[in-house]
This record gives sequence, structure tokens and C-alpha cells, in this order.
Amino acid sequence: MTERPHLAVVGAGPAGLAGALAAAARGVRVTLLDAAEQAGGQFYRQPAAALGARRPQALYHQWRTWERLRDGLDRHVTAGRVTHLTDHHVWCVEGDSGAFAVHALRGPLQDEGATVRADAVLLATGGYECVLPFPGWTLPGVVTAGGAQAMLKGGLVLPGRRAAVAGTGPLLLPVATGLAAAGARVAALVESAGPGALLRRAPALAAQPAKLAEGAWYAGQLLRHGVRVLSRHTVVQAHGTDRLEAVTVAALDRNGRLRPGSTRRIPCDTLAVGHGMLAHTDLAETLGCTLSGTDVRVDGEQRTDVPGVWAAGETTGIGGAALSLAEGHIAGSSIAARLRGTAPDPRRWTAAARARTRLREFFAALDTVYVPPADWADRITDDTVVCRCEEVTAGQVRTAVDTLGAGDPRTVKLLTRAGMGWCQGRMCGPAVAGLAGCPLTPGRRPFARPVPLGVLAELPEQED
Repeated sequence: MTERPHLAVVGAGPAGLAGALAAAARGVRVTLLDAAEQAGGQFYRQPAAALGARRPQALYHQWRTWERLRDGLDRHVTAGRVTHLTDHHVWCVEGDSGAFAVHALRGPLQDEGATVRADAVLLATGGYECVLPFPGWTLPGVVTAGGAQAMLKGGLVLPGRRAAVAGTGPLLLPVATGLAAAGARVAALVESAGPGALLRRAPALAAQPAKLAEGAWYAGQLLRHGVRVLSRHTVVQAHGTDRLEAVTVAALDRNGRLRPGSTRRIPCDTLAVGHGMLAHTDLAETLGCTLSGTDVRVDGEQRTDVPGVWAAGETTGIGGAALSLAEGHIAGSSIAARLRGTAPDPRRWTAAARARTRLREFFAALDTVYVPPADWADRITDDTVVCRCEEVTAGQVRTAVDTLGAGDPRTVKLLTRAGMGWCQGRMCGPAVAGLAGCPLTPGRRPFARPVPLGVLAELPEQED
């Protein structure tokens, strides 16, 4: 009896789940690897069972979609079509068409190695937040917008009692409304984009009435909870001694620069801040996949240019859960057909392809609206820490550029150690690039996360 073809899916968020279910339903054996203890990714992050959440659905949009994904995964796992490996942190994928090895760390200390061998790989590794520094951003009480959301969804805890939410991007809406609904006093939602920018993109945005309705719902929730919205404003500084006590915000002019005399101080013990999302591309870069800007480039079937490797979801471009679901379904259907040696039939994913096209256009329009203020880098004081891992300041980065001649983030890294710490530049990368006056370019790394030497030593030697 011929063994069924084997697909390894990295990431159990919306894209990974949709891809795994589509492939398993078409006769492919699937191993789903994810770093979390439960499936769902950041969007469907679940509270720990021990917390006994009585109404977890109150924390989510599209709860029925999550139930469908969860129940589908359970059925395939029970039937033996899907193996779900939780708490597996993938650090490298190697191989070529038809023979891939997915290496992961497992165990509470991430000091045990595990390897999954597969005929094809679907990368659904999601994205991470872009956070731009400002004076005081390292104070306790300042968290990322996604971090505040994760605390609420995963731990059922509030990061503080009086909060401000600031930055730019659609993520700020669910964070502000979620915190307010959970009992926090949200003093302000500080958004650097202005309503006029949205109106100028009205034709593209109107093509997605469901998204507009979602935005209107969030606006209603903000009004209901009395959250003050300061559009075309930005955080200038966070204040406090041992922890956050207040933030100073200022208005922006039409060119995205601070309006003189417009500063105001907002008392708060928590600031949830974010400036959009970036794609996780480490594993794709290691495999040699081509990037388009900072996203993995794929074709109409979600295939990368490396044979046997597909990518879906935020790793191919930030666009939310609905887009991730559509891309994951297309990828899983394509993989199943090609692993069985048959030509993919695009009619099987017509609805998903249409949704993908519309949602990509929608988020492309949003990308032109939600951009950081024009002078954000100029406002960072020299003593502001930029790289928290290595404690590199903005002044040191500027010295590397202005005095030592660094012209790109890699040279700044070599001269200052910015980006050499635990996060490998994921947090400070955008800031370093902005201060250096150059575009953010992903750096190819051999490993996606730190790996114990003992795990490396246990890997079998490669045959010549």
C-alpha cells in the first residue's frame, strides 16, 4: 500500500488551519506544527482551560468561523489525517522538492529537538508588530497593541486600569474596544491617520462592505464606552519613574509633522502602542524563497518560487484573518492536487480566489492610509534606547551613520550591535532602518530563533 503524501504546515493560525483542513480533506497526511499550546494563532488565541472562561466568544469576532475550524481540526485529528504538534517552535526548514525536514524546539525550556519530514511545506508563520520607539517607551506599562490583546485573550487579564491606545493601523480598534469591554478605562485612542485619508480611498474601501460594517461596529463600541478618539495625533513621550504615569500626545499637520503648541498630557498606567504589522519571513528566507518587499512572493496557487514550498496568510502580506483563510484554503487545495500528481483545478477555490483579490485590494488601500508620522525618526532623542536587547541608543545609531559612514542596517548592526540580541532585530529593525534613512530589508538568517548547541549536535550529518 502506497503511503499518503505528507504535508508539514508551520503555524496553526487562520491560514495554517485552513490549509491543513483543505489538504487533509483531499487525502493528504498533514502534520501541523505550532508554538502555542492551542490552535488559533493570535487572532483566535484562546484562554487557558484552567482559567474557566465562561464566555470566551465575547473576546472575538467571527466566533462561528473559529468553531468551524476547531471542529474540523478535531475531526481530522481523530481520524488520523492530521497530527497536531503543539508547543513546537520551528527554527529551520531545509531540503528541496519532495524531501523537507522541519526542525523544531519543544519542551518547557525549548531545549529538546524534534524533526518532521515531509513531501511539501506550507509556511503560515503570520506576522509581528512594528513598534517605533519614542522617549519613555521602555517604561513598565508600555506594551505593544498585540501584546495587550494577547494578555486579554490568553490570560483574561488587563495590562492596566487606565489605558491609552496609540500608533496607527486597524489593530488599534479591537485593542481599544477589547480593553474597554473588559473593564479598563481607555482614556484615548490616538491614531496618526486622519479621516480624510480614508475618504480619499473610499472607492477601494467600499468594495468590502463587510469590512466597513466591522469598522462601524468598532466605532459604535468606542462611543458606547466613552473612548475619546484623537485622529491625526501621535504619542510624543511616555512619562514615569518606576512605571508609566502619563503620555504626551500632539496633533499632526497634513504633512504628518507635529503642530506647534498642540501637545496634551494624558494620565494612564498602560500604553498599548503599535504601528502596523510586518510579515514573518525567516523560514522562507532560509529556504531561499524570493521576497516582494518584506513579504514572501507567491503565485495564484500560493506557491513560492521554491518547488514544494507554499506560503499563505500574513507571511505573504498583512491582510487580516479573512484573507488568511482564503489563502490557506487555496494553498491546501493546490498542495493536495500536486502531491497526488494531478493538475490543480482552480474551480475548487473560485470563491476563495475572489475573496483574496478583493481583500488584497482593500488592504493595499489601507496601507496607504495607515503610515507612521513623517518625522517620527527626527523626534527620537539621542538618549532613547532603540535596541532593547543590546541597549543601543538612537545617538549611537546616528553616530554610526553620520560619523562612521554606515549606510544600511547591517553596517549599523556591525558597528553598534543593534539587532544582535535575543529578538535578532525584529523589534528594533524598523527603527534602525528609519534612523539610518534606508528601507527595511529582511536579513537572511540560518535560524529563525536561538537554538541550544546540544540540539544542533544531535542533528544527523548531511550526506554529500
